[in-house]
Amino acid sequence: MGKVIIARVDDRLIHGQVMTEMSKASGANAIFVVDNSTANDPFMKQIFLSSGTRTGLKIKIFSETQAITYWKEKQFENYNVILLAKTIQTFYKLTEAGIEINNLNIGNIGKLNHEENSKDVITTVSITKEELDLLDKLRDQYNIKVYFQTIPSSSIVKLDEADKLFK
Repeated sequence: MGKVIIARVDDRLIHGQVMTEMSKASGANAIFVVDNSTANDPFMKQIFLSSGTRTGLKIKIFSETQAITYWKEKQFENYNVILLAKTIQTFYKLTEAGIEINNLNIGNIGKLNHEENSKDVITTVSITKEELDLLDKLRDQYNIKVYFQTIPSSSIVKLDEADKLFK
């Protein structure tokens, strides 16, 4: 059975920090991207898949439905996975479907991707009240440790700090 070593929300998906710092520090041997638009874009899919050839990591690109099916049928095989998605909503759907996640790193959600009512938790993460509510559910209903951190060497901000922003 495979294991999700790191689950990360990052609207950039795979980039230098993920490929170098996170994969080396975690012991991962695969990166799974879960994003409907990327899974349906042959050009972007090929770019991400080719990034794995230089690193030795297995790269797989899934739609949300494909990722859930792969988990249900094969439990991610024997991969130690960095699981990446662009949105909190995607991780909520994956968790509801039974994909086992212990920790969720919110690493990059740009303010440009949100409405005006979003708030900055850390410099690279801006969330809405609705997203915060989903994160609280992930913590409270699924016992997932949720934290905000750009790269492994930066400080961790706990979900409780984000909760304070919206009170």
